[in-house]
Amino acid sequence: MADPQSISDHWGRGDVFSMVLDAMKAAGIDPATVTIAQLAPVDHFHARGFPATKELADILPIRQGDHVLDIGCGIGGPARYLADRFDCQVDGIDITEPFVEAANKLTQLVGLEGRVTIQCGDGQKLLYDDEVFDGAYAQHVTMNVADRDSFFGEAFRVLKPGAFFALTEHGLGAAGSPHHPVPWSDDGTGAFLVTPSETEVRLEKAGFAGIEVTDTGDKYLEGYKGAMALAEKGELPLFGVHILLGKTAPQKIRNAARNIEEQRTRPVQIICRKPVQ
Repeated sequence: MADPQSISDHWGRGDVFSMVLDAMKAAGIDPATVTIAQLAPVDHFHARGFPATKELADILPIRQGDHVLDIGCGIGGPARYLADRFDCQVDGIDITEPFVEAANKLTQLVGLEGRVTIQCGDGQKLLYDDEVFDGAYAQHVTMNVADRDSFFGEAFRVLKPGAFFALTEHGLGAAGSPHHPVPWSDDGTGAFLVTPSETEVRLEKAGFAGIEVTDTGDKYLEGYKGAMALAEKGELPLFGVHILLGKTAPQKIRNAARNIEEQRTRPVQIICRKPVQ
């Protein structure tokens, strides 16, 4: 079992903010006037990036003034997008300290520090009181979660009765044994994939109800293949999530696509609720 620090180190080391800032300047984006839309190509650091965040947001029942939790928030793109789109308060938590530092600095650049609060912490032991959030979500986080019972149990604990919980993940496919490296693991270390049906069982065990599972593999396969085509032509943008994946980004993207095609992984979107007592 991988320790939290090794998982954190896999995702980000060093000065992530400076890396983003350098890429921003190379792309001709002025940090002094940067907008949420301009940051979107790089700060939605999960599979399919901003389009996946927007699709999820389109179906989330977030209301103005709600308090929402982003578990595994990365460098904060989804948190900032939701806070701006719905005029709500978003707390984010992530295990990777360089991501948290970058997230807070990027939040300041776009002037959202009053509505977005991000701190370092583990989703398997949340830092919040009971029943404080109107909703929570985790985008492509659970592939690195060793103890799903604790992860889902903690999400359930901090949600108000009736609140939503949403997650997207690459579940384990029927064929199993994914090829590596992939974005969430170089060699299988720190990867804890389970089948979507097992995820559903774990959510039910935590107490969630109304669980809706949607297959999203076709969308992710299309996205990966689009990125692969750009990479092969040498046309990857100067400002994109690949800069955070490092030099092995093309190989990770190819394997992510191959795993879906060979049914080794099965991407899904899941939405459920904490029942009203």
